[in-house]
Amino acid sequence: MSAKLERLCQKLREVFGDRIGEPAISYGEVTVMVLAANYRDVAVTLRDHPELRFEQLTDLSGIDYSTAAGRAGGPRFAAVSHLLSVTHNWRLRLRVYATDDASPTLPTMTGVWRGANWYEREAYDMYGIVFEGHPDLRRILTDYGFVGHPFRKDFPISGYVEMRYDPEQQRVVYQPVTIEPREVTPRIVREAHYGKAGGRG
Repeated sequence: MSAKLERLCQKLREVFGDRIGEPAISYGEVTVMVLAANYRDVAVTLRDHPELRFEQLTDLSGIDYSTAAGRAGGPRFAAVSHLLSVTHNWRLRLRVYATDDASPTLPTMTGVWRGANWYEREAYDMYGIVFEGHPDLRRILTDYGFVGHPFRKDFPISGYVEMRYDPEQQRVVYQPVTIEPREVTPRIVREAHYGKAGGRG
């Protein structure tokens, strides 16, 4: 374990105490979990504390844990932010779970890091996570009339509606999907002697 990462973990414990979960190191990065109620307060401290100074939010994405093996009835949706301290050359992964699976809601981070704006719009569009206080929470990747959130694990492969041009109405119309859902299994074709001694490949 890197002494630098251990130093960051220790500093996080000192500054936040029980407001965050136990810092964990994986893939060369520190990850901390925070409750939705403490999310904004912890984020502001991460940005402003002189010994932390996470000035940049480099990424934020939604996650659907509905099929995660270790979920065991815990919250389904989370937002994960990747933070960078230019001052201290530290990186941090900050995970927060939305408390209501039926209507996942979290506070917006746009007032803390302006770069959260489009990332939160993407998480809203793809996962349906609502960021309270966001100045312009609209879909960003799908069409305005799109139904559902395509990165949710229960979203059907072919979607709910399809779009086509109707020459009689002279406009684009939406209608229920007419394609039957099907599993597509890739077919693997190999030469007869593949993997055998003396054979090619």
